[in-house]
Amino acid sequence: MKNKLIILFVLLSISINAQQKIKIDGVAAVVGKNVVLSSDIEKFKQEVAQRSGGKVTISDCEMLDEIMTQKLLAHHAVIDSMKISDADIKSKVDSDIAYFKQQLGSIEKVIEMYGFNDEEDLQKELTLIQTEQSLIRKEQEHLTESIDVTPEEVRTYFKSLKEKNELPEFGAEIELAQIVLYIEPTTAETNRVIEKLNSIKKEVEGGSSFRMKAILNSDDPAVAQNGGKYTLTRESPFIKEFKEVAFSLDEKEISDPFKTLYGFHIIQVEKISGQEIDVRHILIQPQIDDAELNKAKKLLSEIKAKIASGEMTFEEAVKKHSQDDATKNNNGLIINPSTNDTSFDLTRMDPALYARVNQLNKNDITDPFFEENPGAEKMYKIILMKNKIPAHTADFSKDYVKIQRLTLQRKKEEALDKWANNKIKDTYIKINDAFKDCKFDKNWNKK
Repeated sequence: MKNKLIILFVLLSISINAQQKIKIDGVAAVVGKNVVLSSDIEKFKQEVAQRSGGKVTISDCEMLDEIMTQKLLAHHAVIDSMKISDADIKSKVDSDIAYFKQQLGSIEKVIEMYGFNDEEDLQKELTLIQTEQSLIRKEQEHLTESIDVTPEEVRTYFKSLKEKNELPEFGAEIELAQIVLYIEPTTAETNRVIEKLNSIKKEVEGGSSFRMKAILNSDDPAVAQNGGKYTLTRESPFIKEFKEVAFSLDEKEISDPFKTLYGFHIIQVEKISGQEIDVRHILIQPQIDDAELNKAKKLLSEIKAKIASGEMTFEEAVKKHSQDDATKNNNGLIINPSTNDTSFDLTRMDPALYARVNQLNKNDITDPFFEENPGAEKMYKIILMKNKIPAHTADFSKDYVKIQRLTLQRKKEEALDKWANNKIKDTYIKINDAFKDCKFDKNWNKK
């Protein structure tokens, strides 16, 4: 199952390698109207090996089986009229391009490295990839959304793994809790930023270029490339406050300064085209006074000392002092965004967080440290090593949630395999003679 999950992850993910233009070097198979190239097989095999650190190897036949399954899902997603959002696809494509530009430095380098003619050519290719990926996800969700597992099914699956001596090995895991103090700018600094944005607004209304003002003044890191310009729909992945202001404006209107977690903004709507709007914005982030930083750090040091002396518990300190809404009402426990539980696999943690905590023993607390999140919020934190579980073979009582997750994944895979074998019967399938002798898990050869 582990091998299959890695393969599935690779097929459903988009990486730089997956964006390369592949010359048609031979058709390995056709599923409905979807083509699998011979180069696709080798490309995904290499990516599986890379992602698994060489621990997973897969034959051409196994990889072709998995790719054809994805193509079958995409084919029937169209037949089943799965709805996908054009705006969502565009947003994902824009995000991909922004990522590649960040990695390579410019759009020209991206186009040159991956062999596209121009940015429009790149966008078309990424749109095709994202559209297929969205169709596959929608069809999978549609086919498995009602599937669940009972405690008895979990118990039976665990017993079967134990009898076959195939119990999974779980890596070292930890549970962490935190106390967070946010550092806010002074009233004077906030007023300075608002006055500056109001002054820029008046200058633009008087004839100055909003684009040039953005390039000269905005703290948005993308401003050098886009001049502060973005195309939005209501589904675009921008924060709520930003979209609410943007969609409240008329064409050419400029907003008053408003606050988001990134700082203070003004927005001008350049063009309204149906459900889409082109906007430019200027972001200015207030500066934080060193005295406020030192004040937060000192307070956390005092809190840590009180916990160490037994004057208060960590949980009491969280309730009294922590300003992080996501963890304050959970005794400070940090939720793993990948699994939505409180456990973190030490080998899969964010590198920065790992460096902070990997040497801690149970009940140890870090010294206060400064952190700035992607939204530019500044804070000081202390982190408690709440629990530390060494690497171990799966235990039914201790690892029930993980085993339940594996059982559910297995049941969904079985349902998808059953669905695929039924759909293969009435779907056009053509396999290159080079793969006719493959022993597929599914009846692709319709024998």
